[in-house]
Amino acid sequence: MTSTSETARSTAPGTGLVTGASSGIGATYARKLAARGYDLVLVARDKDRLNTLATELKAAFGVAADVLPADLTIAGDVRKVEERLRQDTTITLLANNAGIGPNGNLLDGDIDYLDRMIAINVTAANRLAVAAAQAFKARGRGSIINIASVVALAPEIFNGTYGASKAFVLALTQALAHELADSGVRIQAVLPGLTRTEIFDRVGSSFDHIDPERVMDVDDMVSAALAGLDQGELVTIPSLADVSLLSTFNAGRAALGPHLSHRLPAERYGTRA
Repeated sequence: MTSTSETARSTAPGTGLVTGASSGIGATYARKLAARGYDLVLVARDKDRLNTLATELKAAFGVAADVLPADLTIAGDVRKVEERLRQDTTITLLANNAGIGPNGNLLDGDIDYLDRMIAINVTAANRLAVAAAQAFKARGRGSIINIASVVALAPEIFNGTYGASKAFVLALTQALAHELADSGVRIQAVLPGLTRTEIFDRVGSSFDHIDPERVMDVDDMVSAALAGLDQGELVTIPSLADVSLLSTFNAGRAALGPHLSHRLPAERYGTRA
């Protein structure tokens, strides 16, 4: 006869590893995953805030919550998180959320700060997504959630390096989805718009000058994103009501495909002999 504890273990969703878990979108994912029964591995620089969140999750949801302090601008710390993804076979979900936003216009910006943004938003995000994809494919199951941004689709409206970093995350997700087809691994890019978190305060901005109707609460954003994951969406834009607009966008992108590489330049350039 199967015991109650054995049944619970066999039906449990496993462990979710969440980066950038100390606040904002990451902390919200941690709470919502815990409510779904996931144990958690919480990754961020701020160990004290992670410990506070871990204590909260254990008390509220009865799940296990491990703290893994890491600064994802440091290669050794990224490798430490990667190793946990590869070696801990209980991990069935990566919420690849850690990132930083811009502190002003690109041409007025501090290039050292932009390098740090790339280290977190691109280099670390890439390494952890690929590591998770490799590990989950070998196990035949798992979910990868990559947090991008709507500016991946409209880079001209925001800081160029930030937009480019999020376009990278979107392209990476789409490419990995192709390689992970029929592997049992789900992958999703989440493209939030303006979301009410601490990130704007950290970089010296606020929402005071923005129409509040354009700013989504972080709890609503993550709830919609998880619903999109449940529905099997590859790209989730939480604020998008008319999904046919995204379908039209993707159809236009697909229509370009046969014309992207030929032996000769197009006749319109007038370079043919």
